[in-house]
Amino acid sequence: MTKSVIINLGTGDLYRGLPRVTAQVWMGERSRPEQYIGSLPAAPKLVELYRDWRSLYKSLCSRQQLRSVARVIREPIDDESEEDELEIDEIGITNVSQVSFEQLSQTLQDALNAWLSSEPFLPIERQLRSQLSPTEEVGVVIETDDELLRRLPWQRWDFFKDYPQAEMALSCSAYQFRQAAPRTPRTKARILAVLGNSQGIHLQQDAEFLQQLPDAETRLLVNPSRQEFNQQLWADPGWDMLFFAGHSQTEGETGRIYINENAQHNSLTIEQFEAAIEGAVSKGLKLAIFNSCDGLGLATALSCLHIPQVIVMREPVPNRVAQEFFKHFLEAFARQHLSLYLAVRQARQQLQGIEDEFPGASWLPVLCQNPAVEPLTWQDWCGNPKRAVRLDGRSRPWQPVLLTSLAATACVLGIRYLGGLQPWELQAFDRLLQLRPPEPLDQRLLIVTITEDDLHLPEQAQRKGSLSDLALAKLLSKLTPLKPRAIGLDVYHDFPITPASLADDLKRHPNFFAICKVGDPEANFPEIAPWPNLSIDRQGFSDVVTDEDNVLRRHLVTMDRIPGSSCSTPYALSAQLAFQYLKAEKIFPRYTPQGNLQLGKQVFQRLQNHQGGYQQTDTAGYQLLLNYRFSDDSLSPAATVTLKDVLAGRLKPEDVSDRIILIGVTAPSSKDYLATPFGKRIPGVLLQAQMVSQLVSAAQEGRAPIEVWVWQSEVLWVWSWAIVGGVLVWRCRSRFRLIGLEVAALGTLVVLCFYGLTQSQWVPLVPAAFGFMLTSGGVAFIVADQNHKYRSNPSIPP
Repeated sequence: MTKSVIINLGTGDLYRGLPRVTAQVWMGERSRPEQYIGSLPAAPKLVELYRDWRSLYKSLCSRQQLRSVARVIREPIDDESEEDELEIDEIGITNVSQVSFEQLSQTLQDALNAWLSSEPFLPIERQLRSQLSPTEEVGVVIETDDELLRRLPWQRWDFFKDYPQAEMALSCSAYQFRQAAPRTPRTKARILAVLGNSQGIHLQQDAEFLQQLPDAETRLLVNPSRQEFNQQLWADPGWDMLFFAGHSQTEGETGRIYINENAQHNSLTIEQFEAAIEGAVSKGLKLAIFNSCDGLGLATALSCLHIPQVIVMREPVPNRVAQEFFKHFLEAFARQHLSLYLAVRQARQQLQGIEDEFPGASWLPVLCQNPAVEPLTWQDWCGNPKRAVRLDGRSRPWQPVLLTSLAATACVLGIRYLGGLQPWELQAFDRLLQLRPPEPLDQRLLIVTITEDDLHLPEQAQRKGSLSDLALAKLLSKLTPLKPRAIGLDVYHDFPITPASLADDLKRHPNFFAICKVGDPEANFPEIAPWPNLSIDRQGFSDVVTDEDNVLRRHLVTMDRIPGSSCSTPYALSAQLAFQYLKAEKIFPRYTPQGNLQLGKQVFQRLQNHQGGYQQTDTAGYQLLLNYRFSDDSLSPAATVTLKDVLAGRLKPEDVSDRIILIGVTAPSSKDYLATPFGKRIPGVLLQAQMVSQLVSAAQEGRAPIEVWVWQSEVLWVWSWAIVGGVLVWRCRSRFRLIGLEVAALGTLVVLCFYGLTQSQWVPLVPAAFGFMLTSGGVAFIVADQNHKYRSNPSIPP
């Protein structure tokens, strides 16, 4: 079974109430149960209703037929006795008595459900319904030693109406596990069938049912003596099932069976063959079926002998009812390979079809279970390791999960290839990037910002752009003596330099770099010429690549030259500055055989189309994913100082020496701002600093740029999560538990993807999540369809 529920009714009875009721839920293979506590109030009305029901049930039976059977066992019949549970032949029923009986049955059922819906018991029922799914198989064991409580029609509890794969069983409060001897390997189930006293009934049909079973070896005993019966119970190699048909009755807390028609020695109590039963159990006996009258006493006595499962009739039973039940049970258990609980439920429910002739027939069969023993299946008896077909996901073939996961993975990756997931993947990338912990400022850089106040400095009076030549000359005069390794000017200057002495000074500064713009005529972005008289090896383009949402996530390192463009440098300003800085560390740029840029030991993986989240993107040039560096309160990767402070001489030598100096505009009026994955727009000079810091810190510190997985790894990753989604639905039948597990699984996926990003790996989140959910939905549909077909026709394996 998928799950077992053991409800212990504790001490008390229907007159005094049940002060402590416990319910334990065993979840499949979990070794420890969950336990819930409640109580049940006194219900003396149930006692009265049950006795009225039982009396009316008996009154429907022919007294003449009962007396004819009673003569066989030499016991007179008292109309008021409750101990005349003998086999009943088919009888006639008047319309009035049948209507009264049906009304009383409904009244008893309503009273039972009202009792089980009482406030003290509701905590248990609510927990059961929250932990269990209507689609999973559940065995509900009622533990009690009280005879009246055991006789109640528990199978009419509304819970079983809402859970069509659940069935009840009775158990005594004391039980234990008895280890049977190792079972001799065999391919057929061994059945010992005993056809006892048949006075007034026909048992041959039971024998025919057994003899027609597949994979069964049946030993038939007809009217055996006590000695013969005893010897067969002890026989080797042992029996899987004991079947008895004939007359029986309850005698207090034990029972009596009538094994033959001998007038002197025709019956046995359980105590008279208990040693033989214990021997049979030790040799592997798992199930006893007493297809005879009033067997609850038999079941109680047999429980003391630790027999795993017993099926009995709780009241006197007509011969046809007993045979119909046995026929349907064998069909479900031995042919359809249903579990024991489902086979009993199905056979019991099929008796409703004959209740016009035999009212209350579906109330009679009851399973008694030793909770310490796991119910086995017909296939277990036949030496087949395959478990019975059932709706718990453990014995289902796994092909639907694998096929659904493959289809879902192919669908998701196909949509991804066409760019359908790209916007979502980029948004997810941004959210994870925002969650990363802050990093310290890069001490290799210093950013000189030109603020709104700096635009109005006296040195800026003659400016044509953001920085006048006079202000630049003074700025360089302040910076150069402090020996920076590189100076980068993120300010356009496509007009003549004045005075001429400044132009000469720039030529003599080999560590000075300035920008130009290649432009894109198709996008209506005009080019901007480089600084006059500045050699190409000291120029760097300022062009950047943004995504469709105008967010800058990529770092353009190089680009192909465009014929006729005045900005013909192949490298970005960030690359020129990084190369100049690393030259002093004897780290020079080179390219691997695969065409990837390498600085020191760090290889920069080139971003290409159909890699990572970029599936429909122009990746021309040499592009990297930009690994932003940010602090607690700023997206600036390095310390900043204003132009005014530099011109005023407020710099310390250690702030400049051996550093990369970037000069650029941060004034909002310049409109040189770009959107970032952090939901903020920052000046272009800070983005240039981010790119420089990425190259330098990767080469010197091993702070790797963000990389994407190869496509094979991405396919395996997405498929793995698709399988996880399918397996959860396939194995878990509790709706609430399934929701919890799926939320936990998706949470784990997010955590793993976030951890990957902290390690500079862009792990596919959105495709994996879509594969997970699509497979979950597909498998859920398959399970629902199989359950529907199975409920419509249980012979169809789910």
